Amino acid sequence: MMELIIGSLVFIVLALLVVLVRQTTGSGSSPASPQNFDQAALVDAVRTVVDAQVSKVTQQALENVNQQIDRTYAARSQTLTSETKNLLDPVTTQMTELRNAVTSLQSSYTNTVGFTEAIGKQIDSLNQTTSALQSALKSTSARGAWGEQQLRNVIELAGMLPYCDFFEQTTVTGNDKTQRPDAVVRLPNDGRVVIDSKTPLDAYLRAQETSDNTARQQLLMDHAKAVAGHAKVLADKRYWDQFDRSPEYVIMFIPGESFLADALRADPTLLEVAMRSRVLIASPVNLLALLLAVAKGWQAFQIAEHAEKIALLGRELYERVDTVLEHVDKTGRGLETAISAYNKMVGSIEGRMLASLRKFKDAGVTSADLPEISAIDSAPRKLSAPEHTNELEI
Repeated sequence: MMELIIGSLVFIVLALLVVLVRQTTGSGSSPASPQNFDQAALVDAVRTVVDAQVSKVTQQALENVNQQIDRTYAARSQTLTSETKNLLDPVTTQMTELRNAVTSLQSSYTNTVGFTEAIGKQIDSLNQTTSALQSALKSTSARGAWGEQQLRNVIELAGMLPYCDFFEQTTVTGNDKTQRPDAVVRLPNDGRVVIDSKTPLDAYLRAQETSDNTARQQLLMDHAKAVAGHAKVLADKRYWDQFDRSPEYVIMFIPGESFLADALRADPTLLEVAMRSRVLIASPVNLLALLLAVAKGWQAFQIAEHAEKIALLGRELYERVDTVLEHVDKTGRGLETAISAYNKMVGSIEGRMLASLRKFKDAGVTSADLPEISAIDSAPRKLSAPEHTNELEI
């Protein structure tokens, strides 16, 4: 920029000198002496021209600088915008993903809150039901009714309801007193298996409520003794002597797996001692397996029992089919006779009656043609099955 201004000044000074020289030469006078040369006017003229040119050059330079600044600013702005966009695009993508994740988490949280509230209500209801059941099981009569219902459920699950007589139906007399078992299972050979439900839970429930391990172990031992005491009482009833063809044992049903398992952990000899007294202690799973085996025995017995009836029904059906075949054969023979008679009639009509009727047409009585009558060439198919000829026997 400074080089341009200096060059302009030099150019202006040279131009002024040329102008002065031309003015002097054009006037025809002799060259001016140094004393007559107006230096102040020259300086003023130079100053005026220089100021004007400097102002013009400065303004043009400022415009060029402004344009350059604008172009530089636009380029820098565009570059900065592009770089900023490149920097912010990953952030924008991550923010979008974060927003989606937050929305998903919020939806999951809402669903989880609703599910948690539903579970909480179910837990409260379950706690109330458990408390009510625990309170009910503290009653001896309620425990007995619950055990009998559990026994009925297991029998129904095994499909043995049609083969069981429950305590409402069965009463026996033994040892000079009336005894009533909870259920009597009928066996396929007319035998009987007696089941009695026992629910000794006093000590067991107290063991579940205590937090003292020593006290819990003692209460579980008391629970095992209570189970053994029920087994002894059941053995003294001797149900196998009061039913014909009954195995010499009775089943004592404990309506809970944990009831029996905890008693066996406390006293491992419990089952052995009970079996020596002809008492089989069974939990729901064990009783279900036993009843399923009895149900399979009933199925085999029913198949064998009805095998002869099925054979008799088969023979009767076979004989009835033979009778039907005889009727079919007679019908076929009748159709064959009818077809033969029909064909003979057609031959007689064509050979004798139609020959006479055609003479009326020849005499001009009528001009209509008589219809053609065809004979039947097919014949009924005869039965040739060996069942019809009585060649097969059952």
